[in-house]
Amino acid sequence: MTVGVVPQSLTPRPAEDAHVRAVLGPTNTGKTHLAIERMCGHSSGMMGFPLRLLAREVYDRVRAIKGDRQVALITGEERIEPPEARYFLCTAEAMPRSTGEVAFVALDEAQLGADPERGHIFTDRLMHMRGREETMILGSATLEPMVKALIPKAEITSRPRFSTLSHAGVCKLSRLPKRSAVVAFSVEQVYAMAEALRRFRGGAAVVMGALSPETRNKQVAMFQAGEVDYIVATDAIGMGLNLDLDHVAFAALSKYDGRRKRRLTPSEMAQIAGRAGRHQRDGTFGTLSGTGKGDGEPLQFTDEEVYAIEEHKFAPLTHLFWREADPRFDSLASLIADLEARPDNAVLKAAPEAIDLAVLKRLAGDSIAETVRGAGSVRRFWEACSLPDFRNLGVEQHARFVARLWDDLRGGYLGADFVAARIAELDRMQGDIDTLQGRIAAIRSWAYICQRPDWVLARDEMAARARAVEAKLSDALHARLTERFVNRRTTLLMKSLGQDASALPVTLEPDGHLTVEGESIGRLEGFRFHVDPSAGVADRRMLLAAGEKALPALLAERAEWLLSKGIAELEISGGAIRWQGRALAEIAFPGHPGSGNFGTPRLALTRDVALLPDSAKAKLEVGLTAWLEQQLEPLEPLRKLAEAARDPAAGSQARALVITLIEARGVISREEAGLENLPKEMRPYLRKLGVTFGALDIFDAPLLKPAPRRLLHALGLDTRAVQEAMQPVLAEGSWAKGRLPAGYRYAGSQAIRVDLAEKIFRAAFDARAKVVAAHPKERNRSFRLDLALAVSVGLEAENARRLLGSAGFRCDKARALPEGAQGPAAPDRWYWRPRRPEEREARREARSAERPRHGKPERKDARKDNRPGEGKPQREKRDDRPKGERRDRPGGGKPGGGKPRDTRPPLPKPDTGPARAGGAFDKLADLLKG
Repeated sequence: MTVGVVPQSLTPRPAEDAHVRAVLGPTNTGKTHLAIERMCGHSSGMMGFPLRLLAREVYDRVRAIKGDRQVALITGEERIEPPEARYFLCTAEAMPRSTGEVAFVALDEAQLGADPERGHIFTDRLMHMRGREETMILGSATLEPMVKALIPKAEITSRPRFSTLSHAGVCKLSRLPKRSAVVAFSVEQVYAMAEALRRFRGGAAVVMGALSPETRNKQVAMFQAGEVDYIVATDAIGMGLNLDLDHVAFAALSKYDGRRKRRLTPSEMAQIAGRAGRHQRDGTFGTLSGTGKGDGEPLQFTDEEVYAIEEHKFAPLTHLFWREADPRFDSLASLIADLEARPDNAVLKAAPEAIDLAVLKRLAGDSIAETVRGAGSVRRFWEACSLPDFRNLGVEQHARFVARLWDDLRGGYLGADFVAARIAELDRMQGDIDTLQGRIAAIRSWAYICQRPDWVLARDEMAARARAVEAKLSDALHARLTERFVNRRTTLLMKSLGQDASALPVTLEPDGHLTVEGESIGRLEGFRFHVDPSAGVADRRMLLAAGEKALPALLAERAEWLLSKGIAELEISGGAIRWQGRALAEIAFPGHPGSGNFGTPRLALTRDVALLPDSAKAKLEVGLTAWLEQQLEPLEPLRKLAEAARDPAAGSQARALVITLIEARGVISREEAGLENLPKEMRPYLRKLGVTFGALDIFDAPLLKPAPRRLLHALGLDTRAVQEAMQPVLAEGSWAKGRLPAGYRYAGSQAIRVDLAEKIFRAAFDARAKVVAAHPKERNRSFRLDLALAVSVGLEAENARRLLGSAGFRCDKARALPEGAQGPAAPDRWYWRPRRPEEREARREARSAERPRHGKPERKDARKDNRPGEGKPQREKRDDRPKGERRDRPGGGKPGGGKPRDTRPPLPKPDTGPARAGGAFDKLADLLKG
């Protein structure tokens, strides 16, 4: 073949043209549907489509009619061809170049012969693909002159559009009608539009040419199913996608065509806008405001463009692109010459240099060309160069990939292990949208390689692996797109908020979440509704409104369940009744501090239950009050004291003590009780109320049990630390510094419950009383004291001595046996010596002198009271060593004498015995008598 001469193969044979029918017209004319019906009426057939996803869509339709075994799908990356297949659905590139092998042949979107990149493929199929019985050419009305020029005997049929397409003008994105498509011409603009629709309307499906067909199908299916009301797409939407669209909005009217940025032609605009309206439902098209040139000029169609689109009046095509489809393979030079040959037909124009030819010419000038020898090798090399650039790498990088592929192919087949390893490298679902798109493009390259009949060993297995990985990646990409650009929750609410509250499909899940058709809008904590924290600022108001519409009825049911089945989940904490950590009602007791009033508590419902209907709220309050009465039973002793405090017959002195005991929540030291004002004859009356007059403390023993102590703390009536189990003795360090739990007193490094301390004191007084009764004339005779009781409750022996010392008991330890001596050790000797009034007065003055005045800090040598806590007796430092081992340091000086630092009058001789409290024994005679 000579360059510039049209081969004879371009001249159609008249006998074949007699059965050619061209069905032309705008979108939504039913051309594809007609071709499918005609094909299914023949014994066999083949249809070529511009897109893999359109081929897949028609494949599914025909398979439903003819069955799986009779229908095949053939694309560059996928081949499903049953042995008995009679109907073939293909992409235009994958259509076999044959004539008469099937009864029916159809080519869809034939006007793409005018496309600079792929036009030569469609031109070749239009001129050479023929069916034995019938051939159909489907396309735009602009193709009519080309059909008449290339196929003179073809029958031309025009089909009108089923619905009307009208211009709707400019519209804001926030006011875009439902079932609309937004068309943009760059990835950045597609993402921006989809993100804006997510904020305004809950999200949008995304369709771009860079997506895999599976991902595009899933996105389209999401739109078709009504999960979203909007779709954002590039001009890929204008071909092969049948959508239920009512409106198409253009975000731009210009695009970059690979060489320059240009304005769309009216026919291109119509191809996209024509997707609005389905069958007999009318559609509209327009532009979006705010997406103009940036100079304030709005984006809009011209009057001529609007007229052409609405009336389907476009300039006819004047040429189609052509490239030799059956070149010679004698050498690389002859192959390139044939591919660059120019036709002499006036309606045909040489196709611009495509990526496959550019790669061939790039590698033909490289050293790799020396490895291409013979017609078979040249053909195989051209097939490698024809590998589509799915990754859009450009000529240079794609040529390097083809060169590496050829290095493996020239020696035979690609090994299965090698191909499997390359596929496995791409079998990773992690990454963002762009990363997954890159992996899908790469796996499409390997899927194409695996489809070649003579490139890969174990071709079927490797092709299946590649398809499986592509499907997984497509699912992951669909999930990423949906996650980023679709807020299904907002979409559902936009559909539902206009309904009556009772019709809003809000469901309360068992875990407390409120959902709308499975999408969480927030959760209930108790009776308080919290909006889903993942919601954006723009969505929070909508979610709150949706929740509040359905909450009254749901909360009423929740309150009913709580009172009937969930009552055990209530608790008292922080002075309130709580459920699931939220306060339902604040608990208040009548009276004021110091009144001793402890009557029936009042409940004040919190704001958490504000949305409850009034009837449900009243029922809840009654139920909570009844429950609280049962919970307050452990405080019955405190109620009895409160009744006594209000009894006039008790006398003012007794009522004053009872009020003081109530305010102290059942335990008070004798020093703070004011016993000097209480007549002796009133003590039996108070004892009948359960009051115990101890050596150091006055207390109500039942209130020292764990239940009332915990309850007082939970009600907020006793803010002191609480010991949950009210253990008899607390180990050193088990309480916070300065916060001894209520109901305990210090015992050296330990702490003991006051009622148990009283038992130890009673045992000591009983032991002393026996000795005094036996020797009435001896003054302060020593006695023996067994510490078994104190040790049995958990006190250490030394701490037991210190506890007894606080009650005035002094211990003189017996000397240890000399070394080598035999026999039992001598017992300790105990004395009872309470502090005298003058000693107490001296100690009181000393403490006053040491106390800082007018906010000034104490002197460094001032004594400090190291005992933490409030309301406990003060004590001096003590030395429990035997007399012979103790050393007194008069004046507070250093060992060996020296001038004392403190020049104040000396204090009375310090008590070197156990620490003891002052002021608690003025009336111990009364205690012993009683």
